[in-house]
Amino acid sequence: MIYDIGVVGLGVMGTNIAKNMSRNGFKVVTFDFYDDVRENRTAELKAENVDVASSMETFIDSLKKPRNILLLVKAGEVTDMTIEQIVPHLVEGDTLIDGGNEQYENTRRRNLALTEKGINFIGMGVSGGEEGALNGPSLMPGGQREAYDNVSDILEKIAAKADDGKPCVTYIGSDGSGHYVKMIHNGIEYADMELIAETYYFMKHGLGMSNKEMSAVFDEWNKGDLNSYLIEITARILEFKDEEGNYVLDLILDKAGQKGTGKWTGIEGLKLGIPLSLVTDSVFVRCLSSLVEERKLVSEAYDSQIKTISSGDKASILEDLKNALYISKLMSYSQGFRLLREAGSIYDWNLKLGEISMIWRKGCIIRAQFLEEINRAYENTPDLSNLLLDDYFRNVVKNSHPSLRKIGILAIENEIPMPAFLSALSYFDSMKQERVSSNMIQAQRDYFGAHTYERIDQPGVFHTDWQ
Repeated sequence: MIYDIGVVGLGVMGTNIAKNMSRNGFKVVTFDFYDDVRENRTAELKAENVDVASSMETFIDSLKKPRNILLLVKAGEVTDMTIEQIVPHLVEGDTLIDGGNEQYENTRRRNLALTEKGINFIGMGVSGGEEGALNGPSLMPGGQREAYDNVSDILEKIAAKADDGKPCVTYIGSDGSGHYVKMIHNGIEYADMELIAETYYFMKHGLGMSNKEMSAVFDEWNKGDLNSYLIEITARILEFKDEEGNYVLDLILDKAGQKGTGKWTGIEGLKLGIPLSLVTDSVFVRCLSSLVEERKLVSEAYDSQIKTISSGDKASILEDLKNALYISKLMSYSQGFRLLREAGSIYDWNLKLGEISMIWRKGCIIRAQFLEEINRAYENTPDLSNLLLDDYFRNVVKNSHPSLRKIGILAIENEIPMPAFLSALSYFDSMKQERVSSNMIQAQRDYFGAHTYERIDQPGVFHTDWQ
């Protein structure tokens, strides 16, 4: 049999995406370098009309030309080793697709090296986890355009479908652009999750709400502007009990893990000079959460106790909290898309930001209703520098930022930690100032280091002998 596509790597993601392809009518052959993995997956895949090749040679020879091979192996060194073993079997015009969670610099390096050999290389962000891989992920492929065109029919079939029926996949751009966009997606995901966690914490400790009450609130919010996958699962998590009737959430250690993509996003913001305060603060909160014993010592040293908010109408506070969460999410997305705009220019990727927002509508972790508003903003103004300048977002922010201030004040007064919310407020307040405090910083730099400065009243570069 001649197969349409091959999949290398039979972990959960590789197995599920191979099933997805087969269910959508494509002939799929798979391979894994480990004999036991192939043996353990054979029966499961055979049941889905997916074949498992016994050797690399058999795998390669059975593929339709030009060959399309999807790699779903561990990022980094393992991916490099896998490519090294496959490339000698390929010919000019064949395409390798890396679907791992890879750093975009590695993808750019591999694309350049393989292009010199006449082999196409696509770096493809895959969002949605195990369930998405099986039932429809959001896909972010970047590489040679002709290589994408060769596999677009497969990718469009297996991708998640938005409510309008459009597949959640589009050609992102050249070399590492696909993995870059996935990195930004994950950075925004960090901020989204932190904002929701802080909202839960405020409800629980500041308002003294029960898990059942909080679940009902998140369910209600999910019917409006905040409609999203993360809001939906938060409601489910809050109400979930174990066999003994205990709320599972209340038994989970408050120590959040991370795989590094949030950190990569923050570093990229620093590298390109674009503020990503909500992402970086969200990463640092996870770092702080890991200091479990140290936090316990500090808590005891300062006799820390969160106060219950005693004044104000609870329904009114919840309405402010909902608005504050929405506007904070908008600030996070505005930062993320501002970085995408900058990267597209610097790396010559010609990123279509509206299209990117549309492929995040289904299949991925940050899927949300207001992504369509982001697309509309870029359709109306393709060169929009910041989402805060769009009419829709400007109206939302103008109407809602008083709510964010009220929640910020309540959090500070009652010692409720809400770093991401306060970061969103500080970002907005700084961005809307025509003149900020940095003239003092530049004066200090010139004072101790003769770093010079520019003036507002005349062009040129200046230095003052301050002493």
